[in-house]
Amino acid sequence: MWEYTDKVLDHFKDPRNVGAIENPEGVGQVGSLACGDALKLSLRINRETDTIEDAKFQTFGCASAIASSSALTEMVKGMKVDDAARVTNKEIADFLGGLPDAKMHCSVMGREALEVAIANYRTGDTTRKILEGKVICNCFGVTQEEIERVIRENGLKTVEEIADYCKAGGGCGACVPDIEELLEAAQQAAAPQLSSTPGRLTMVQRIHLIEETIEREIRPLLRKDGGDLDLIDVLGTTVIIAFRGMCAKCNVAQFTMKDVVEAKLREFVAEDIVVEEEKA
Repeated sequence: MWEYTDKVLDHFKDPRNVGAIENPEGVGQVGSLACGDALKLSLRINRETDTIEDAKFQTFGCASAIASSSALTEMVKGMKVDDAARVTNKEIADFLGGLPDAKMHCSVMGREALEVAIANYRTGDTTRKILEGKVICNCFGVTQEEIERVIRENGLKTVEEIADYCKAGGGCGACVPDIEELLEAAQQAAAPQLSSTPGRLTMVQRIHLIEETIEREIRPLLRKDGGDLDLIDVLGTTVIIAFRGMCAKCNVAQFTMKDVVEAKLREFVAEDIVVEEEKA
């Protein structure tokens, strides 16, 4: 039995914006009934202001697919098209208070449908996702570009995590060696960024490196156990955080703060960093 947040259950039991917009400015259709999930997103866009005035969806899938689609339509209504184009699957999942790891592909499907709908609005070309680039996973039709993107945006480390996010590697398994190569390449590309700790960092550079390290190295570890954190402030060498989710209720939060958060920041940012929890 999957553990869903109250917000996921709310959007599943009472989905918003179900249906199709008549004569929409943009339509995005992704997924496949053969693969178990399919989503059609339609947008009403004011061409004078480039603002999304309405969004509706039709989906075939599980509770997470319905909730993700419902959440997406609520998120983008009122957005400028350029802003909507920057919405990530992580933001969709965060809007719902999180999704089970094995259901993260539902948020990815929502983001892909939005991209196709915006492309349809801008170019008039297609209302269906077109596979571009090298197809890595033939079972589910997932390209190298898609896999690299979910790795990059979500800090994924394993083939199993990638299967949760985009299904690649979850079929016959023939593509697993190729996926492992993409993971290795992504880790190598990220390593110089994280390990580069010049002696003289401006405060802006230091904060940026702290944020990057949290996103790539720390947050994925916490989320495996249902936790998270927010960066509250940086005062010189002191980093102030606030734990969220399960971490906020955990009896070993102090251990996590020092042996995980502080240790990682000292490894990738600066050796003199001290991490403190926000005072109530």
